[in-house]
Amino acid sequence: MDSCPILIVIPARGGSKGIPRKNLRPLAGRPLLSYSVGTALACGLGADVCVSSEDDEILRLAESLGAVPIRRPEELAGDRVTLDPVIHDAMARMRERTGRDYGLVVTMQPTSPLLRKESLAAAVRRMLESPELDTVISAREDAHLSWRKEGDRFVPNYAKRLNRQQLPPEYRETGGFFVSRAGIVTPAGRIGTNVGLHILSGAETIDIDGFDDWSLCEYHLRHRKVLFVVSGYPEIGMGHVYNTLILAHEILEHEVQFLVDSRSALARDKIASSNYPVRMQERPDIVDDIAEIDPDVVINDRLDTEADYVLRLKGKGYTVINFEDLGEGARHADLVVNAIYPETVPRDRHYYGHRYFALRDEFLRAPEKEIRPEVREVLLTFGGVDPGNFTRKVLGEIYPDCAARGISIVVIAGPGYARYDTLAGFPEARILRDVTDIAVHMARADVVFTSAGRTTYEIASIGTPAIVLAQNERETTHFFASAEYGFLNLGLGASLPPGKIKEAFELLAGDPALRASMRKAMRAVDIRKSKQNVIRLISETIRSAR
Repeated sequence: MDSCPILIVIPARGGSKGIPRKNLRPLAGRPLLSYSVGTALACGLGADVCVSSEDDEILRLAESLGAVPIRRPEELAGDRVTLDPVIHDAMARMRERTGRDYGLVVTMQPTSPLLRKESLAAAVRRMLESPELDTVISAREDAHLSWRKEGDRFVPNYAKRLNRQQLPPEYRETGGFFVSRAGIVTPAGRIGTNVGLHILSGAETIDIDGFDDWSLCEYHLRHRKVLFVVSGYPEIGMGHVYNTLILAHEILEHEVQFLVDSRSALARDKIASSNYPVRMQERPDIVDDIAEIDPDVVINDRLDTEADYVLRLKGKGYTVINFEDLGEGARHADLVVNAIYPETVPRDRHYYGHRYFALRDEFLRAPEKEIRPEVREVLLTFGGVDPGNFTRKVLGEIYPDCAARGISIVVIAGPGYARYDTLAGFPEARILRDVTDIAVHMARADVVFTSAGRTTYEIASIGTPAIVLAQNERETTHFFASAEYGFLNLGLGASLPPGKIKEAFELLAGDPALRASMRKAMRAVDIRKSKQNVIRLISETIRSAR
């Protein structure tokens, strides 16, 4: 391209009418003019880039952005002046300033901020490789059933009504670029005889003419690709999956995808059932799978991460958000949210505790619990997998007493529970599989048995007294599942001596005042407002992504 010097001219008047001072106004945090200048400088053409304007503030901004400021004569700054004499004037001034004999002159409108540098470079290469062309203009397909006015009548521009796909192709210019041979650029024109169109699509075709176009550009510029990297299999349960699905449901302005590790077929199936695009790890190193997707933001919900893993993601330019992460990788993430497990060292951009739990909408709509004098219904729910089969363990201790007293037992089994054969000896227990209205069942129950994971927050949002059995050592560190917040925590479920579960149940069943006190402690913490805090933190972090 050195043998054919290229000049890019960006015309930017200060007297715009539709959107006053639009070239200087911030679009997604940056002046509108900065997008076209940035694209011109980054397209790899080795071109001289100048901004033609009559406005001092615009010229100062152009120079600060790296473009050459060209003061436009006042006679070329009026509303009725076309771009042809403006571009010719800028070309003449730049020739005089640089001494370069430009072969191509590119007009770039600042009103096309979403134009990609690759598109601009491709159009210029086409000109260089096609000497028969005088001009290449950016355009978009625009075939529609259109009409025109003749006198007082409207008449169609078509001979036969057809579907849009069957109409003869038509194209409309965008403001993206106008690549001309320098020899045809005059005060009266820049087109020449032989014209090629470079067809753009999608957001690149937006040309800002009014505030609606401006808002649409704002949306696209803030739009990010968000990738949830999730684990969910029998040994660790499905809490990570449920959490990320709640968060994904709240992310409306960005593209959301999921990636699960090679062990997490259970997680993949659950995510797919919610109609989100989900992929399973294919390479030995999951970072290679992430790199193929090339997201702007990676949200990890897969237990503790290693420092090397997070640093490699950061090295690729990704913004990293981690959930429930107590590993070394959390020290390097852009945001860490640990609603369940406490952190002992205060760190910047780390948030933990009940104020950062994302509650599902069904719990926001659920009624608060009313404590009855007697226990009529008990609910057993141990997550998506229940790896310790605590469902069977609890039934074995409370079933005889409940059957004798006419207390109904409801069991809600998650999608990963596989020990139904062990429940055959409890015919009066009502077994429900992977229900979608668990909040209703929690509100109806008088006592809930559960593990020490995310479900404790859901129970607290309703206020039903609960007995907790931790599934593993990690769950025993869950600070919220404690008496302070209204829970009767029995500790590690696998280590409980015989009779301990029955004893705890009899204590609650026989003491309505205790159950009322537990409800009061649960409701003292307003879990229902916590999701707003999480979404705010995520939104702020995504907005700051590359």
